Amino acid sequence: MTAGQERTLILVKPDAVRRNLCGEVLRRVERKGYRLIAVNLFTPGRELLERHYSEHVGQFFYEPLLEFMGSGPVLAVIAEGERVVEGFRSLAGTTDPTTAAPGTIRGDYGRDWEGVAKQNIVHGSDSPEAAAREIALWFPNLPSA
Repeated sequence: MTAGQERTLILVKPDAVRRNLCGEVLRRVERKGYRLIAVNLFTPGRELLERHYSEHVGQFFYEPLLEFMGSGPVLAVIAEGERVVEGFRSLAGTTDPTTAAPGTIRGDYGRDWEGVAKQNIVHGSDSPEAAAREIALWFPNLPSA
């Protein structure tokens, strides 16, 4: 990685995988100028999901979120680029797909909330520190940047 570059974790969630939106999400990431470093399609186990969402333990949505995220394949992606954490979150749009702006991933492809779990197409790390932690969880065998 060059100076000024950072990495982020992007998860294309089971709802988007079921709707065949992986290619569209990756297309938008690449068109923004970010580089794909690693991509892995698999159904995550409960242990990984518990570690990823550990800050939400005890919240009303925790169990439904784990169930949803383990309900099918997830496309885990590491993207790299200048301010990629902030940039991808802008591409993704607000968490609630109903209020996400048109032109964002969630605004264009998100559906109204289904139950209490956030079924909103994608996850993006919210800080470079969170990205480093999440990348280590989802890609444990990848050498650090």
